[in-house]
Parts: sequence; C-alpha cells; structure tokens
Amino acid sequence: MKTERIDEIDVKILNLLQESGRIKRSEIAERVGLSVPSVSDRMRKLRDRGIIKGYHAKLDAKRLQVDIAAFLRVRVDGSQYYPSFVARAVAQEEVQEVHSITGDGSHILKVRVRNTTALEQLLSQIQSWDGVSGTVTNLVLSTMKEDSRLRIEPIELPTVSTNEAA
Repeated sequence: MKTERIDEIDVKILNLLQESGRIKRSEIAERVGLSVPSVSDRMRKLRDRGIIKGYHAKLDAKRLQVDIAAFLRVRVDGSQYYPSFVARAVAQEEVQEVHSITGDGSHILKVRVRNTTALEQLLSQIQSWDGVSGTVTNLVLSTMKEDSRLRIEPIELPTVSTNEAA
C-alpha cells in the first residue's frame, strides 16, 4: 500500500487555515516559506485527499439570537432504525452535531435553537421518530470553550489505489 505524508509545511498550512479560513495564499506562502503556486498546489492536494473539508465563518449564536444550546442524548431501540434516525437528525437544521455513543443512549445531538419553545418543538419532533424510545436533554448554561480546531502533526496517510477503490 502506498502512503502519503502530511509534512511540517502541510501542518503549518493547516494550522494557519484553522486560525483563519480567509487567510490569503500569499500570506500563507510567506509564513511557510513557499511560493504561492506551491501553496495552492498543496492546498489542492489536501482538499483532494479529503483533509480540508471546507472553509467556514464562525458565527456568534448569541448575537444572532440563537441563544439556547443543548445536548440531547437519544435512545434509538433497534439498529434497523439507526439509518433513518441519522438521516433525519443530519437533515434537521437545528442539529449541529450527531454522534453515535456508548453508555446511556445510542446517540448524542448538539442543537441550537432560538428559545425554549423551539427546543420543546424539536424534542417533540425527535421523540416521534420511529425507533426513538427516549431522550435526555442537558441545557448549556454557559460555554467557556468551543473550538473545532484539531491538534495536528506530521503523519503518514495510507492512500487508496485505484484497484482498491473499485
């Protein structure tokens, strides 16, 4: 199996992009010591390999009056219901994260809504889905840290050959 490497320069590029998705390629090039075409090529390869998934603005939920954040632990009884549950949860605008978990419940959802009335409506909707046998809701009172950045370092990545992908 052939491998590809995430080297120190790729790590620097990825960290700069995590700090600011709007950073100019010329600034990245200057900070990592490469030409703009070389940086562009590396970024294209990182996107093609699925490492860079997109560029997003981080919005302030409170200022936009989407003030209620909650974690919903959901119990889905029966694996036959998992695919439809996940599809519905992923499609729900208020749901920011969907995770399959161990312990009490089968899934945990992170949701954001405008107010408690909207949360109650969302809970009622989720509880009516096939296979959902219970939910437990934890409201977020305050958030000290919320970050999607990853700690990364140089690594070897396996690549899929064209024969394996078929």
